[in-house]
Amino acid sequence: MGDEHAEAVRLLWGPHPKPARGPRPTLDLDRIARAGIEIADSEGLADVSMQRVAAQLGVTKMALYRYVPGKAELVALMVDAAIGPYPQVRAGRSGWREQLEEWARELIHVFRQHPWALDATVGPRIMGPGELSWLERAVSALDGTKLSGAERMDAAVLLVGHVRGISQQARATGPAGNPEAQLGAILGDLMQAHGEHFPALTAALTSAAQSHGQDQAWEFGLQRILDGLAVLIDERAR
Repeated sequence: MGDEHAEAVRLLWGPHPKPARGPRPTLDLDRIARAGIEIADSEGLADVSMQRVAAQLGVTKMALYRYVPGKAELVALMVDAAIGPYPQVRAGRSGWREQLEEWARELIHVFRQHPWALDATVGPRIMGPGELSWLERAVSALDGTKLSGAERMDAAVLLVGHVRGISQQARATGPAGNPEAQLGAILGDLMQAHGEHFPALTAALTSAAQSHGQDQAWEFGLQRILDGLAVLIDERAR
């Protein structure tokens, strides 16, 4: 792990020594993260800066730097506070499919609440204990299935990809938008003019328009991923 990640590791994982005496600090990492989240939720990640967060907290930027060395570490704190930890498991352990379905629904809810987190969780980076608790939950849901550790990780990655893809489409349409309805309307107009060149697509769009459903791509994709995992798990069981 390179030195460039050392501060993120320290802030996310601690320890965070507290002064033995003296006045209680006016700031802490949780307050700082929450202030950043508030700005990002209302205005987007690009508008988050050390200066903006300091102003939100009513302190100077130099005071903020005593706790967080820069924006990269600030965003890491924000991500872990916004995403995790994974909600406490309900009593009565269900099967792997029910657990993963619930996990995916919880995750898409997080991205709908905090769309900026889509941009902040791309590429190799240091993850905090809250975010890692989600990965732990997904991998442990597949205990007893005879899938390898690598396959369990791949299953989690596959589900995350579906959650992210649907979340990104939803973000692009705005808070009140329905991505499938908007895409259907655009394609419908095109097919009226050029449908003779795309007969299969025209027929599919006509069928989709008649169903009047919302979030069908989300539900369809989620169930097909789980169906595919079920086939593999059944093969291993035999």
